[in-house]
Amino acid sequence: MTSSEAPSATSARERLLNAAAMLFYSDGIAGTGIDAIVRRAGVAKKSLYNNFDSKAALVTAYLQARHTEWLALYEARLTKAFTPPDQVLAVFLAYQDHAEWAYERGFRGCGLLNAAAELPAGHEGREVVLGHKRQVEALLAAPLTELTGDETAAARLAQQLAFLLEGAMVRAGLEGNSCCVRQAHDMARAMVNAP
Repeated sequence: MTSSEAPSATSARERLLNAAAMLFYSDGIAGTGIDAIVRRAGVAKKSLYNNFDSKAALVTAYLQARHTEWLALYEARLTKAFTPPDQVLAVFLAYQDHAEWAYERGFRGCGLLNAAAELPAGHEGREVVLGHKRQVEALLAAPLTELTGDETAAARLAQQLAFLLEGAMVRAGLEGNSCCVRQAHDMARAMVNAP
């Protein structure tokens, strides 16, 4: 096989997901047509339908990839979090890392929430987003339970911290930077370390 016959470094599916991720995040789901995605991915339209049943399926795959991307940031932060308070704060730091990502057209807030706001009730993508948010709350609750020894109190505090984080992400998206997420991190540290 000659070098011109070698398969590309990335599959058509990966190129489509990468193109969709950039366009959905920058322009919104409704504002992004299939033609723009295949053009940016450099593939034929047939490739899109060979890899995804519909645009809705591509949206769901994008949201699942976005969740996986955040989990990787969280796991990286967690490797340096040795105490329960640090494990709670690792969640905030992972969101800050995502906010400081090198977005092509700037930071617009939580890509999952942005997408969910555009999707109709019952869309599979909304379930992906809800699953992510519930997992984040559970990731907060686990070290809080260890810290407090009280599962009910830990669940209540985890919910408060999740709401704080969501509000900070929305505001950060409006402002176009991670300052609000950093402030939420500091508030969370005070809440976790409160007597």
